[in-house]
Amino acid sequence: MSDKILNKVREYRRNAGLTQEELAKAMRVSRQTIISIEKGKYVPSLPLALKIAGFFRCPADEMFKLEEGISHG
Repeated sequence: MSDKILNKVREYRRNAGLTQEELAKAMRVSRQTIISIEKGKYVPSLPLALKIAGFFRCPADEMFKLEEGISHG
C-alpha cells in the first residue's frame, strides 16, 4: 500500500501573497519545513496541518488529501 498525502499549501500561500518565510514565521516552523510540506516530502503533524488549514480558513480535508495507492493482494 502506498498512500500519499497531497496538499494545497503552496497554492493557498501564493494566492495569499505570502512567502515561504512569512508562512513559516506565522506557523512557528522553519522555512525548510514549509518547503518540504509543499514538495510533499514531509507530512506535517496533525496539529500543524490543522493550524495551516485554519490560518487560510480552509477545511483541513481540502488543504490535505489522502491519495490512496491501489494495491490488490
